[in-house]
Amino acid sequence: MPAHVVTRFDMRAPGVSDKQRQELFSRALEQSAYVDEHGQTAIMVSEHHGSPDGYLPAPLLLASAIAARTQRIPITVSALIVNLYNPRRLAEDMAVLDLISAGRVSYVLGLGYRQVEYDLFGSKWSTRGRDIEAAIEEMLAAWAGTDFEAAGEATRLTPPPLSRPHPFLYYGGASKAAALRAARLGLNFAPQLADPGFRQHYLDECERLGRAPGHVLIPPAGPATVFATPDPDRFWALYGEHLLADARGYDQWHGDMESHVRDRSTTVEQLRAGGSYLVATPEDLIDRCRSRELRLITSHPLCAAMPEEPSWESQRLLCEKVIPALR
Repeated sequence: MPAHVVTRFDMRAPGVSDKQRQELFSRALEQSAYVDEHGQTAIMVSEHHGSPDGYLPAPLLLASAIAARTQRIPITVSALIVNLYNPRRLAEDMAVLDLISAGRVSYVLGLGYRQVEYDLFGSKWSTRGRDIEAAIEEMLAAWAGTDFEAAGEATRLTPPPLSRPHPFLYYGGASKAAALRAARLGLNFAPQLADPGFRQHYLDECERLGRAPGHVLIPPAGPATVFATPDPDRFWALYGEHLLADARGYDQWHGDMESHVRDRSTTVEQLRAGGSYLVATPEDLIDRCRSRELRLITSHPLCAAMPEEPSWESQRLLCEKVIPALR
């Protein structure tokens, strides 16, 4: 299949009631089981804290629920903000999730980019680079079976993860420092921008350290969010405000930071013209994939509390028309 189809959930839902928010979580689990059965490539969950729209603050919990409702599909936590956790407790939780999922959960570890989240949990913003390296090293030691001294005796964190030596880990970021840190920690690298310079910094540092490089996950060109529908004009007219709310939420957080998913549109018309959010017929998506214009279709079916009908319609068209045509 020339293109991969993935589904992502961030649970951002501005202006909904508690009952509506619960329905969105139920729908996320139902759709996870559905895309697992219909051959999508992966499911992704994200993390942010203190957001008034209810952005997902507990990705490991949702990933655990998804793992329990699915059988084969890989699940990615992107990104996990390591400095907001106790590293030993985080290592335990990730080991248990690795067992629940039979090793299907991978992670992009990162610093995050919002100081308010650090302040919310009493984490230090000024030393975040040093702190994340120390935390990840502590997690790697825990998974390796290192003894820690507690109450005057040697204590080992258990159980170990199923994946050996540990769950599949990327280090993510959009800077030379992130590339060098990924190499120093012996992790795979996931730059936020498709800049070949980041990859080269990572490879050069691995060579300098005498380490074999891991996988470098370069973000593909193309739209960050895709919906399939028989009538794109109708979709934009009825549901474009949901896509705009999603784009505005991310744009307001990013400040001067660039990202391959960022869109600065302030109207639905601008957003549609910009291309970061693509609404297309199944036939159009199939043609774009066959021509290699699209290498990745990222479905965001709950985008800013997207109603049930267009949410499910898009998933069904992707799974029952697009994916079979590309096989």
